[in-house]
Amino acid sequence: MFDQDRWQEIWSALAKNKVRTFLTAFGVFWGIFMLVIMMGSGKGLENGAKKDFGSFATNALYVWTQRTTKPYKGLPPGRNYNFNNEDVKTLDQNVEGIDLLCPRNQLGGYNSDNNVIRGKYAGAFSVYGDYPEIIEVDPLDITHGRFLNHNDLNENRKVCVIGRRVYEMLFEKEEQPVGEYIQIQGVYFQVIGIYDQPFKSNSNERDLENIYIPFTTFQAAFNYGNVVGWFCLTAKSDTRVSTLQEQVFTVLADRHKIHPEDSRAIGSWNAEKEFLKLNNLFTGINFLIWIVGIGTLLAGVIGVSNIMLVVVKERTKEIGIRKAIGANPFSIVSQIILESTFLTSIAGYVGLVIGVLIIETVNNLVKGHDGMFQNPEIDFKAAITATIVLIIAGAMAGLIPARKAASVNPVYALRNET
Repeated sequence: MFDQDRWQEIWSALAKNKVRTFLTAFGVFWGIFMLVIMMGSGKGLENGAKKDFGSFATNALYVWTQRTTKPYKGLPPGRNYNFNNEDVKTLDQNVEGIDLLCPRNQLGGYNSDNNVIRGKYAGAFSVYGDYPEIIEVDPLDITHGRFLNHNDLNENRKVCVIGRRVYEMLFEKEEQPVGEYIQIQGVYFQVIGIYDQPFKSNSNERDLENIYIPFTTFQAAFNYGNVVGWFCLTAKSDTRVSTLQEQVFTVLADRHKIHPEDSRAIGSWNAEKEFLKLNNLFTGINFLIWIVGIGTLLAGVIGVSNIMLVVVKERTKEIGIRKAIGANPFSIVSQIILESTFLTSIAGYVGLVIGVLIIETVNNLVKGHDGMFQNPEIDFKAAITATIVLIIAGAMAGLIPARKAASVNPVYALRNET
């Protein structure tokens, strides 16, 4: 392998017909280049799609009330009902798979905005009553002050945490908001913190217009009594969210006299299920990328094998002379395989480098921009795997031509005039 004469012979053979060598190498180059580009693009799409999840807990479950559809225990269908504070205690005591339990309320109901006033400024924002644990489910970046704590809940403090957009609309630029008061439906709340989103995107900009106040204060200030709008729960590490969902549904259905088979009476959203769907989608896309990429690569390698067969035919006389003066079959085979491996390796390496350069260039261009294509990148292990596959394929491409060369009859070869 380290014989200088052998490498000079390989270079001479490849340089003898430059156009043929280039076109053969281009097939391999294009295969590995396209594999790298597709891998990087697939990762960019995956990162963009998953960015909306941000650091949101993927083991979360949201549960809310809906109209019943079946009669049960003397109660008619079409009945409305509400969750309440007793449900919080019951779930906490009877469902072992719960890690975090956060009852929630929203002023005016789901997706409602409320007029919030501060001096001469006003704006329409969403107002939530929450437990402090909600920040562990849907993380917020507290830029000023602090978030809610349990002392705020226990003492029914009239405090609030506002989003960056709320601050921009109700306060002067550079004004210190912490300690100031805002008015919500005639009730004054002291600002104790400002938050931003840890992951910036167009889809979560609306979330910066939220106001969080202690859950107990919300119920008292806005006459909600013991009503709970919905629950946000997370599952323990050893519990599937789907299992937790069944347990929670059973407990709540029993408390509110809902038919066990009434699947529409309790609404839910399973973050784990949605995240798994997304993961399965991109697993399929990555599998397809590898199938197409390797298929393209093999087409180039087959081209190398065909060209090496032509090379063997052209060098039949040379091979016959070498065998006549004592060259063993192994030296003939290794020469052809080395030429094939060298050609595929160089072409593949160039394709790999150029592909990575293009992906990195695109990554720099899209950095800081919102959209469905984020941070395209190449998995180092996948790149190494592709390179190893390429080298093995190069050796295999030269195997058939090498065996044909080793079987050349010296007498016949010396009579061959071509």
